[in-house]
Amino acid sequence: MRQIAGYFPATEHENVLVGLGEPDDAAVYKLDDARALIKTTDFFTPIVDDPWTYGAIAAANSMSDVYAMGGEVLFCLNIAGFPEDLDADIVAQIFAGGAAKVKEAGAAIAGGHTVTNPEPFYGLSVTGLIEPARVMRKGGARPGDLLFLTKPLGTGIITTAAKLTGAAESRAHRLARRAQGKPDLTPAHLEAAIDSMLRLNRMAAQAAQLADVRTATDITGFGLLGHGCEMANASHPTARTGLRIRAADVPVLPGVWDYIKAGYLTRGSQRNPGHFGPYVRFAESVTPAQRTLLWEVETSGGLLTAITPKNAARFRTACAERGQAYWEIGEAVETTGIEVV
Repeated sequence: MRQIAGYFPATEHENVLVGLGEPDDAAVYKLDDARALIKTTDFFTPIVDDPWTYGAIAAANSMSDVYAMGGEVLFCLNIAGFPEDLDADIVAQIFAGGAAKVKEAGAAIAGGHTVTNPEPFYGLSVTGLIEPARVMRKGGARPGDLLFLTKPLGTGIITTAAKLTGAAESRAHRLARRAQGKPDLTPAHLEAAIDSMLRLNRMAAQAAQLADVRTATDITGFGLLGHGCEMANASHPTARTGLRIRAADVPVLPGVWDYIKAGYLTRGSQRNPGHFGPYVRFAESVTPAQRTLLWEVETSGGLLTAITPKNAARFRTACAERGQAYWEIGEAVETTGIEVV
């Protein structure tokens, strides 16, 4: 049998600027001094009931990695799997939702591939474009940089609450849950979460580019702390750099604290601290609910950026000009891992 290491020289190429050697949000391939391609792929099973909305969220989530690298989306390919007996109109609505989001990004759906699968899944293979010198990476934060987040947290918790309290819930389960004091899902809370997941990170990426930001990632399955650990660990090899996050300054979607109290959590609330826990230290003032939120899974979350104080004002101005929300949640410091205070 060949040694595993024998397979990996094929991944090394002079034009691959970001690849397996330094895992990041997407791969980057240099075409020439002025252009580089960004390539990523993502897909997942339904997280909301409406098929159009599911398709649009999946597309926004798939394109997010291009924005996390600082680029613009050129074109996309559909990646999908559906049960053979799934209504054709539902399939069409999923594709339509995805196509609408890609059009909003100024890009095109140019093809794709669909397979038969017991459970639906949908996403995109995404190709983007950027100048090689302007690529944003996870590494590169330095002590003194300010941390900005561009979307509130809580989408994973709220969509889990929707699943556990939705129309498919049995009457017996509903009565037992209410007897335990666990709340029903408030429709307005789900709508706020959906609005957040549907919002492209395009404006945030453009604002970051105008501010000469070079360090960023997007917040998805590893939660804020997991992806923050990736940023801190990627920055540390060249400079002793970690992150200090102020828990009270992290933005939160409406209703999240009640749903955490009720136990409407994903597996990520246990899996992420199990993997990244050794890199995170909490002050005693950080509550258990805050810790849970910071570990929880996000879908189509915002960008986390590390910006020099000199460039932070430009970022704020660029966000304001584009109607892009932002929150300053901490700073890079001379330490390792993450301190949450």
